Amino acid sequence: MIRPIALLTSPLFCLGLAACEPVAGTEGASNGRVTVPESVSSIAASHQDLSTARIDPKDGCFWYTHRGPVETTELPLRTAQGNPICTRPAS
Repeated sequence: MIRPIALLTSPLFCLGLAACEPVAGTEGASNGRVTVPESVSSIAASHQDLSTARIDPKDGCFWYTHRGPVETTELPLRTAQGNPICTRPAS
């Protein structure tokens, strides 16, 4: 009787350990952090955390870390009109 229980609980235990793995991009979010220029901070929407802003080398746009009540998420820095703020034009 113990063997079937062990067979069922072993995969669940492994899945439980996998849930403890840090999410990529949240722990190392300070890497690449930049000081946001005054021209960018003047057009950025007010609800965004500019102290965590960084430029993503893949797209050339500013991203910031949003710490919500449930999860921490990387979001694009946007203007008050909702447009992304980038250092180079979209290709």
